[in-house]
Amino acid sequence: MSTQQPLVLVVNSGSSSVKFRLLPADGGPSLLAGLAESLGTTGPARLIIRKGEARHVEELPGNCHMTALRAIFSHIERNGWLHRVAAVGHRVVHGGERFARSVLVTPDVIADIEAVSVLAPLHNAANLLGIRSCSELFPAIAQVAVFDTAFHQSMPPEAYTYAIPFRFYREHGIRRYGFHGTSFRYVAQRAVEMLALDPKDHGVVIAHLGNGASVCAVRNGASCDTSMGLTPLEGLVMGTRSGDLDVGAAAHMARVDGLDLTGVEGLLNRQSGLLGLSELSSDCRTLELAADTGHEGAALALDVFVHRLARYIGALATSLHRFDALVFTGGIGENSARVRDMTLKHLRVFGFVLDAKANGHMAGGVCGRIDSGTGPQAWVIPTDEEGLIARDAVRLTGLHEPERLAA
Repeated sequence: MSTQQPLVLVVNSGSSSVKFRLLPADGGPSLLAGLAESLGTTGPARLIIRKGEARHVEELPGNCHMTALRAIFSHIERNGWLHRVAAVGHRVVHGGERFARSVLVTPDVIADIEAVSVLAPLHNAANLLGIRSCSELFPAIAQVAVFDTAFHQSMPPEAYTYAIPFRFYREHGIRRYGFHGTSFRYVAQRAVEMLALDPKDHGVVIAHLGNGASVCAVRNGASCDTSMGLTPLEGLVMGTRSGDLDVGAAAHMARVDGLDLTGVEGLLNRQSGLLGLSELSSDCRTLELAADTGHEGAALALDVFVHRLARYIGALATSLHRFDALVFTGGIGENSARVRDMTLKHLRVFGFVLDAKANGHMAGGVCGRIDSGTGPQAWVIPTDEEGLIARDAVRLTGLHEPERLAA
């Protein structure tokens, strides 16, 4: 690689954090990565920087996103890389119906992101803060927005339409949008390559399992159905989110606890899911250890998590014209042999037979097949959302052109 190889900075700006990775424009491992956390909170903010095997931690005075980004840029500059940063790629959670693909950031794009922010006020506001901060610090560097919802814009109306008075969709855009689209798009592409699938004739179900979790049916490379809806609350049981819930149950919870709509929304987003069920933790690893020592709440939380997951996988398979493979990804999907084992046992009706030895090897970024059946295949494929964001930034800014890569 030329010493002047252009670099792409990937920024994932959350409500209280900024994740980043610095990558070569022609691919390859990260040069620098890290996380600024506890931004805008009462506690001390800190920046964690990873360079190869080295790890550096520092406090962040100012406790805001701009301070965090200035510190990140400072570390890039100290390594002599700042002048080579040619593009910044941003994760944007909600693009509504306005964005079906990644785009270069312009004033009009920012206005459109603001217009749909009512659908994800916490997420989009933080994403915009990252875009504006980067624009202020480096106005000459091209920026690209990559949307979580964009991949799901290929869903047909019967998959995204809620059975509510149609005027709510027509006048307010209330419909199912889906999320984790960047992860699903990356894993779907990798599945075609690794399983030698026909790009024009295949069907896979991808389970992105982490603190946030969703499942997607991918037909011939395009999303045709998914578990999340208008917001990331619908669908699977998650770390602190309830997933699907009878609205009547939510109304009754509000009555018995004296909650208003904001209170119910907070309860279902931040106090439910694995945490609410177990009354112990939202972390799957903690729950697995606790279940092994007889903690009934932890065991129940895992059982409910897997039951809902298997039910959604089976349901989404009906949106496919053929079922070639089930793919696990995300922090839990890539690392929990237990969850994968439990899930495939629920799905034996499809012909899945677990290869326990292969399943036990899948962790820490390892990729491979975990079944020995004759039906659909079961795989673990690690996701790389930042890598895909970087590639979109390279493509949209023209950095893939040979003369620019060789500059």
